[in-house]
Amino acid sequence: MVEIRLRDSRTKRVVPLEPTAHPGRVAMYVCGPTVYDRAHLGNARPAVVFDVLYRLLRHVYGPDAVTYVRNFTDVDDKINARAAETGRPIAEITEETIGWYLGDMAALGVREPTHMPRATAYIGQMIAMIAALIAKGHAYAADGHVLFSVASYPDYGQLSGRSVDDMIAGARVEVAPYKRDPMDFVLWKPSTDDLPGWDSPWGRGRPGWHIECSAMAHELLGESFDIHGGGNDLMFPHHENEIAQSCCAHPEGKFARIWMHNEMLQVEGKKMSKSLGNFFTVRDLLDQGIPGEVIRFVFLSTHYSKPMDWTQEKAVEAAARLFRYVQNIADYADLDTAMDLAPEQTVLDALKDDLNTHEALKALGDMDGAADAAKLARNLVFLGFFTETTLRARVDDYKKGVQMLAALERRLSLLRDDAMQSKDFTAVDQLKARLTLAHVSVQMTKAGVRLRPEMDFDPAKLEGLL
Repeated sequence: MVEIRLRDSRTKRVVPLEPTAHPGRVAMYVCGPTVYDRAHLGNARPAVVFDVLYRLLRHVYGPDAVTYVRNFTDVDDKINARAAETGRPIAEITEETIGWYLGDMAALGVREPTHMPRATAYIGQMIAMIAALIAKGHAYAADGHVLFSVASYPDYGQLSGRSVDDMIAGARVEVAPYKRDPMDFVLWKPSTDDLPGWDSPWGRGRPGWHIECSAMAHELLGESFDIHGGGNDLMFPHHENEIAQSCCAHPEGKFARIWMHNEMLQVEGKKMSKSLGNFFTVRDLLDQGIPGEVIRFVFLSTHYSKPMDWTQEKAVEAAARLFRYVQNIADYADLDTAMDLAPEQTVLDALKDDLNTHEALKALGDMDGAADAAKLARNLVFLGFFTETTLRARVDDYKKGVQMLAALERRLSLLRDDAMQSKDFTAVDQLKARLTLAHVSVQMTKAGVRLRPEMDFDPAKLEGLL
């Protein structure tokens, strides 16, 4: 079996993945989106990163031996604010936003996880965990709230590597009169009549942010599981708080053995920000005509643990490479044979080495030749750039377009011959213009006419020319 090694954020070391809770089976939890608006590029990076890991795990352990949980936060003050701002029901907003998210991530080649729990479906489990924390002396009720006592968990801060004093000094910690300590965080808070709320032993209210992931992870994966992932902006306080409450509620377990965090995303070398005018949602880019596989390629060209810079230049380069790959596959590969192949070992070696997608893409480049066209096709599907169905459709469209170009070459050649006699090149120029719109290179020399598809070649725009 392939040995997979991953960087553990808590120990700052690359460690072997050794499933211990259920040998031969792997469980992974990744923090998902708060569903009140479209996913921006930063939201998409962990979805793509952990999708690649999910694909690797399924290949190594078998599809039925991998459980992947990615949640939806559908109870949150941002959602409440959006409902108040728009006058729309909260359920309508969250349902619509979940649909947007799944559609946008699918466009980037992201597979749906095994489970996609919504926080509102696990309120009972959250209340039970909070009650257990109170009973064990790790939480307390005060002024309609329930708070976790950070001082009750001596290991608090091990994930982020900071002391409690440092965290108090460096963080914006809400100081409220009902807190025993400034670092204590909310597990449950009261709800007014105009806000979502559930009955609890502490009155009608709603959960704090952190408790939801602990409760859902425990319900779906148990006291111990293998991998917990998310963006590094979640390391503190969200993941630090998850560890504290989970380990205190279920001291018999170890919660997550390996913690993985992807770095943040920039746009053209700057932090993405609405004020800088460089804030993009995934849908913005898709609507601009940038294909999902191009966005995915740019994401995976940088190792997940390094900051990723989205640039127009990188998008153009990615589109050119992917177009060349499709050309190569269309010219030389038998897709039926290709899909029966195993993923290339060089690709697997790169991914098992702390999910080194940068090296995996270099391995793809080494297959960019006629002899390796079938391997290239199989590994493009394995890495999620295409499904087998979408790759076949892309290849079929390209082949159809090339066949049309062969006929159009003959037609343009005849039109040119006629124009040389009549001195009227109107028909020649009109056809050339239509070919250019379809991203076809037109070469006219004494030797004849040659048409070649270019990047963004669009066979659909050739319809009606024959």
